[in-house]
Amino acid sequence: MSYIESEERRELRKVVGELGKKYGYKWFNQQARTGGHTTELWLEAGKLGFLGVNLPEQYGGGGGGMADLSIVLEELGAAGCPLLMMVVSPSICGTVISRFGTDEQKQHWLPGLADGTTIMAFAITEPDAGSNSHRITTTARRTEDGWSLTGRKVFISGLDVAKAILVVGRTEALSADGERTGNLKPALFIVPIDAPGVEFRQIEMDLISPDKQYALFLDDVRLPREALVGSEDAALMQLFAGLNPERIMASAFAIGIARHALDKATAYVKQRQVWKAPIGAHQGIAHPLAQIKIELELARLMMQKAAALYDAGDDLAAGEAANMAKYAAGEVAVRATDQAVQSLGGNGMTVEYGVASLVAAARATRIAPVSREMILNFVAQHSLGLPKSY
Repeated sequence: MSYIESEERRELRKVVGELGKKYGYKWFNQQARTGGHTTELWLEAGKLGFLGVNLPEQYGGGGGGMADLSIVLEELGAAGCPLLMMVVSPSICGTVISRFGTDEQKQHWLPGLADGTTIMAFAITEPDAGSNSHRITTTARRTEDGWSLTGRKVFISGLDVAKAILVVGRTEALSADGERTGNLKPALFIVPIDAPGVEFRQIEMDLISPDKQYALFLDDVRLPREALVGSEDAALMQLFAGLNPERIMASAFAIGIARHALDKATAYVKQRQVWKAPIGAHQGIAHPLAQIKIELELARLMMQKAAALYDAGDDLAAGEAANMAKYAAGEVAVRATDQAVQSLGGNGMTVEYGVASLVAAARATRIAPVSREMILNFVAQHSLGLPKSY
């Protein structure tokens, strides 16, 4: 891993940043406050090849990796318009299908995921399972011609714009002679959004965001055999192959928000004068912003390490780094937005300056897609070898 980005990646940062500034925070905030969507930006980013930069070239992607895709989301976020569904559609869903899908699944789904004309949601979280994926109760039952899927999911992003959902369910394990064992194991299914038995309801959130959250209901949803992605026997490994990119992209999302907040705060304290000097000259203002800059760069380094490990095929090491990156990015996003509001004083609470609205979004990055407490559990157990606490 080089600590100096290639010329190609520097150029990618530049052109994505230019696209983000073309739309900017005011446009993004207006879409959020009026119930609009970011479709215009999403489709333009897809047309320019940014959304599928991590997907195989033969299916319309850029042939790059998570390091490239994380740059796209970070720069859009730094420009004030982070696209949440990038964490899901090209990252989790695109990665899982490109790594484990059949040729037919790849040909059917990847081109649309790459150019943005298809958005795929991801459904794992359940109301009674929380962070415990072993308690997932959404069950896939074998039928004569495929599967029947029944269950409930919560906090699922983007169902109003998705064409399909990658659903994490559980199938009944079979013994060597084909008999049912009664044990359940995870499996991944592609479910069309308009399939009979699929219903969803919006969850009202105290977030100013164009991306909506939903409760998803699956009632005897009939699926063909080819709806199963990958192998039943390797589903847990396949699932984490998608969750590592999710954590990397969640880091990019948080880092983008932190950069945007820090840029706004820095610009303000340079020009705001009290007692004949810019307030940025005072250490009480300057030092907290300098600390955030340091923490931001450290979080980005860990994200880049996680992406490099993942792109090199080291899923185990990437898992540790991706969790650490997500933790660091969430923490600095919260600190950056809070300090931006504090630096602007009363102006920090106004719609005109647009920093208070970032606070809730930043706070959510501490919770989703995995909470800071579960990351600490992971690091304690897997990195330090401490006894499991749950």
